[in-house]
Amino acid sequence: MSDSVSGTKAPVQAAAVREPAADPAPDLPVPAAGPSGPAPLGVPRTPTGDADVDAALERLGDADHLGTDGHLEVYEDVHRGLRDALSALDGRPGPPGPTAPPAPSPPYRHRS
Repeated sequence: MSDSVSGTKAPVQAAAVREPAADPAPDLPVPAAGPSGPAPLGVPRTPTGDADVDAALERLGDADHLGTDGHLEVYEDVHRGLRDALSALDGRPGPPGPTAPPAPSPPYRHRS
């Protein structure tokens, strides 16, 4: 006869105790408990060689010292600067293009 038929309950097993997982990234800084002020992310900004783009990317560093409510203004400013730099590429004179399509070659005639 089974336990369910006899009306007795099966013994309850104790829940497994989980050991805390090993720290997956021991070299990363652990944030302090409690509220803290803005902290730089430390993301490197590699120069591109274009002065306008580099200035816009350096402007991103200003967000490191602002609270999140100030990030939008910085991001919009950087976006505007990058958009202007791309638009300026369209206005620069490039190499001259062909003025007319090349003329077709005359048909080949074999001389005997």
